[in-house]
Amino acid sequence: MRADQLSTDLYPTQLEEKVARIREQFAGFTQLSPEVFTSEPAHYRQRAEFRVWHEGDELFHIMFDAHSKEKYRVDQYLAADERINHAMQVIIDYLRPRPALRKKLFQIDYLSTLKGELLISLIYHRQLDEEWINEAKQLKAYLNQFGDTHLIGRARKQKIVLDQEFVVESLPVAGRHYQFKQIENSFTQPNAGVNSKMIEWALDVTVDNKGDLLELYCGLGNFSLPLAQNFRRVLATEISKPSVAAAQYNIAANNIDNVTILRMSSEEFTAAITGQQTFSRLEGIDLASYQCDTILVDPPRAGLDDATLEMVSGYQNIVYISCNPDTLADNLAVLQHTHEIKRFALFDQFPYTHHVETGVYLVRKA
Repeated sequence: MRADQLSTDLYPTQLEEKVARIREQFAGFTQLSPEVFTSEPAHYRQRAEFRVWHEGDELFHIMFDAHSKEKYRVDQYLAADERINHAMQVIIDYLRPRPALRKKLFQIDYLSTLKGELLISLIYHRQLDEEWINEAKQLKAYLNQFGDTHLIGRARKQKIVLDQEFVVESLPVAGRHYQFKQIENSFTQPNAGVNSKMIEWALDVTVDNKGDLLELYCGLGNFSLPLAQNFRRVLATEISKPSVAAAQYNIAANNIDNVTILRMSSEEFTAAITGQQTFSRLEGIDLASYQCDTILVDPPRAGLDDATLEMVSGYQNIVYISCNPDTLADNLAVLQHTHEIKRFALFDQFPYTHHVETGVYLVRKA
């Protein structure tokens, strides 16, 4: 649905359609009705990206129709949080009469937090110079009067960070606030409210589990850190260097001492845990000392590859968070031979779109 056509009146009906679709798609795997976790119907996104259109002296944000591919103007975006909406108007008004900042600007990215911190990336089709830096510093000072704002300039093979390239989210989870460093241009959950509900669901389904937790695709520690309270130790893997660095920061910021992050892909970890390959990055890590009866996976849209899927099927308990119901169904077609679904959830991370985030908790069959 186009951004300029969003209406909170549409939310209940569209959510019902999603629930019906997911229930039908997974009827062959479970007769459980999904536990449904709703989103706020407006201002729920902490991340938004827009192209910028120049038309004479005019300047405005645009998006593209998913079907016709035609551009349309976006002055306000119902999905984005209020801090982003305010900044959208303020920054365009500021840029419009300033050639040093608006020349060949083609995209603006926004990353915000629940507490109001904001990171703005201005992306250009030209190299940025000293004049841009001086003007950008004035822009940052202007934006700071509306709240804590950070500014980055990007061009081909060029990145200028005026003060910092991250924000720190304070995410409420089960009565506690977790501090999460979120780095510009790295993956973060866009809907903070639903993200909290996803983590709380994962906490609930694993509350009685024993031993250690293995997590693949851990990102910045979104699940690893809160779930550490349910387990003796957590061993987590992530391939992205910026995400691993953020995860290490988050471990320290939250005073958690039983989480270890490995910079490895799921394929590499599978090869290591099965003894097919050794890695210098595992030096000092005694994999055999971990007693992981539970594994949590939150893979990309492609789902689990065959080797990782086979490895995952060897665990007693599986928490599978999925951003793509189709690849989840493909993986469940294999896992259903060894495991059964005990809990099934739908997280409406992306209202007004066809996208659905789901969660399943599987336990090995007797």
